[in-house]
Amino acid sequence: MSPPIGKGKDSGTARVLGSGTSGIAELLIFHPVDTVAKRLMSNKAKVSLATLNPILFRDFATASIGKKFFSLFPGLGYAAGYKVAQRVYKFGGQPYFNDLINQHFRDQFTGAFGERKGKLMMQAAAGSLTGIGEVVLLPLDVLKIKRQVNPEAFRGRGIIRIIAEEKSALYRGWGWTMARNAPGSFALFGASAATKDYVLGVTDYSKATWTQNFIASIAGAVASITVAAPLDTVKTRIQNANFENKVNGAVVIKDLIKNEGVTAFFKGLTPKIIVVGPKLVFSYTLAQSLIPLFGRYV
Repeated sequence: MSPPIGKGKDSGTARVLGSGTSGIAELLIFHPVDTVAKRLMSNKAKVSLATLNPILFRDFATASIGKKFFSLFPGLGYAAGYKVAQRVYKFGGQPYFNDLINQHFRDQFTGAFGERKGKLMMQAAAGSLTGIGEVVLLPLDVLKIKRQVNPEAFRGRGIIRIIAEEKSALYRGWGWTMARNAPGSFALFGASAATKDYVLGVTDYSKATWTQNFIASIAGAVASITVAAPLDTVKTRIQNANFENKVNGAVVIKDLIKNEGVTAFFKGLTPKIIVVGPKLVFSYTLAQSLIPLFGRYV
């Protein structure tokens, strides 16, 4: 699920330009769906056909179709910063982690899992480490989510003032973010590698065809989203509260189970899975196409 790296491969600049461009394109197309998923996860009332319209469109529930559509683009500036940085980090970071594991811990993985499975586990472990490191991008994610589901939290303040006033509050939910990302990224890269190896017979992942990447991307993404869904719901509810409200994750879980039932942990999962295939395949394929292209010039 990551661009090939190593000696003679594409430069770091090419990876940044290629993955960054794919992140921008992905954002413009899929941001509305992400907003829908976040609003469903944040909704505490029972969802029905009658309540779906005000839940998704809020103040624009009775507006025209055009205004309804554009109302699904709140926080686009924050989302752009987050998505581009995330894609650059994820596409470029996982291979570096995999190289480090390969150089220093290959014998341990091979001894524990065997040559073939050890290779898959190194890919998955590298993905997990990459996911944990994404916590540094948390402030951008927090601002994006608040703009999507709780714009009142801004109360007319700009980003500079918010950063100056809130400081550590922007890292609220960092522990839950890491707890979500570790298994989620493990499943993403692990399932993708396993699909390429065991299902498609690809041993050199960097040489997979577009179709093979397409299939592996869907398998990895669906596994990742499903595994991370419960913790993602908790993280979203912690982050979408007003800045001054310190929400405890344990309290969120307790109230969620008590008032909404265990299935509430998977709210918003369906629209996320529906968009997971085209979303990841789109950004991954675009990045894989652009990185070699930029690599010819930088």
